[in-house]
Amino acid sequence: MDIDNMQKVQTRLSDQEKEERIAEHYKNILELLGEDIDREGLKKTPLRVARAMKFLTSGYHQSPEAILRSAIFHENYGDPRRIVIVKDIEFYSLCEHHMLPFFGKVHIGYLPGDKIVGLSKTARLVETFARRLQVQERMTREILDCFDSIVEPHGTIVLIEARHLCMQMRGVEKQGASTTTCLYSGNFKDRELRDEFFSMLRNR
Repeated sequence: MDIDNMQKVQTRLSDQEKEERIAEHYKNILELLGEDIDREGLKKTPLRVARAMKFLTSGYHQSPEAILRSAIFHENYGDPRRIVIVKDIEFYSLCEHHMLPFFGKVHIGYLPGDKIVGLSKTARLVETFARRLQVQERMTREILDCFDSIVEPHGTIVLIEARHLCMQMRGVEKQGASTTTCLYSGNFKDRELRDEFFSMLRNR
């Protein structure tokens, strides 16, 4: 099915119809795995999983740009080298390669121009991108680009620390492995400002 036809199907189906279709697919998967789908513990599992997947991918139906725009305030924060940090934003996402969870924390720093953003909306921004099938590298870039575009700061830096169950539950099965990604823009190209950001993160 091509993208246009998929979008038409999405548009014409009700939420209940989508749940039922997804549940039917999971029912088939359980059968192919050799399970008895009529046993008590599994009778409602396909529908539960369908509802869980809708929640875990709800970011596709949210606009991160609209979320930030809803809480932009004009404020003079002073020196363009002064940093605002929202740190330790918890997130849970699904790896698009194996559809297994990866989770961790996002830290966002920015150098306000003439705008600041409501702190809770920063967390909502992360949540919107996390609730999609993702890779950590892309999610880092999406958060940075969206924040830069809407808030228009003198610079933005995004650091994500995460553990990936696709590495811990399967494959190499390395339990202690974690992944860190970091991207920055604007005045954060200055090493001194990046060092200040990392110093502020360490002082938790």
